[in-house]
Amino acid sequence: MIRELKTLIAVARQGTFAAAGEKIGLTQAAVSAQMQRLEAELGLALFDRTGRSARLNAKGQETLAQATELIRLYAQLGSRHAASRAAVPLDIGAIASAQRVQLAEALAAFHREVPDCRTRVFPGVSMELLNRVDAGDIEMAVIIRPPFALQSDLRWTTLAREPFCLLVPKRVQGDDWAALLTEQPFVRYDRASFGGRQVDRFLRAAHLEVQDICELDELDAIVALVGKGVGVALVPQTAAYRRWPAAVRAVDLGRHAFHRDIGLVHRGGRSLAGLAGSLAAHIRSAYRRSTPATPDPAS
Repeated sequence: MIRELKTLIAVARQGTFAAAGEKIGLTQAAVSAQMQRLEAELGLALFDRTGRSARLNAKGQETLAQATELIRLYAQLGSRHAASRAAVPLDIGAIASAQRVQLAEALAAFHREVPDCRTRVFPGVSMELLNRVDAGDIEMAVIIRPPFALQSDLRWTTLAREPFCLLVPKRVQGDDWAALLTEQPFVRYDRASFGGRQVDRFLRAAHLEVQDICELDELDAIVALVGKGVGVALVPQTAAYRRWPAAVRAVDLGRHAFHRDIGLVHRGGRSLAGLAGSLAAHIRSAYRRSTPATPDPAS
């Protein structure tokens, strides 16, 4: 069964029987036969089959998590560390602003509950992390909602809606956000990020010409630059900034206000199972505690 479990993992990572076969040196027919044999041995269906396509169902996702751990343990047989209690790996992704508060809280609660699990958090911008989830490199990721529809086999759960405001140095007077944006140097939220694209669309919709002085992705750095008087910036108010630093002040955008949605994205069925499901539940709980508004349901 070890061979079949390795093939199952390859199918999950590559997305199709044909791609998995190319990766591990089997024909599509051989991969299909192995999966049918595995389903027969386990006594359950692992895939939802439609025509020539096959997608892991909820039982398949649960079996995949177990198979990954079995293969890891199998690889350790006979090693001098085999007798020691092995840590179960769980790889996830998260944008920087999510790691500071909610993810740290969720990880602390999760590790108290599952002390033998080893987690690894991969940082990155939302697009990069979305691609890693889609490729099967990581179980899930906390990212900004993309401005396009997700692939049909990806699942999204909104965790929070974070409002944007205009951040200005404390010494700068006035509450006319449009005038401040055109008159003051502008510290821009990186346009390579989904949040930065929202800022760019907002400025274009408002027909505002800004004086770019710096462009970067790290929100803490943007806030710090505004505090040092470098310029003004359009930034989301995250849980870490329920209160802004003393050197800056926030100007409300009024009826022009816009938000960025923060959410959890993963592959497969509508819910995560096993350790990944437990961590996802802790992440959702951490966001509920830190966000006054009720998040949108999964979509």
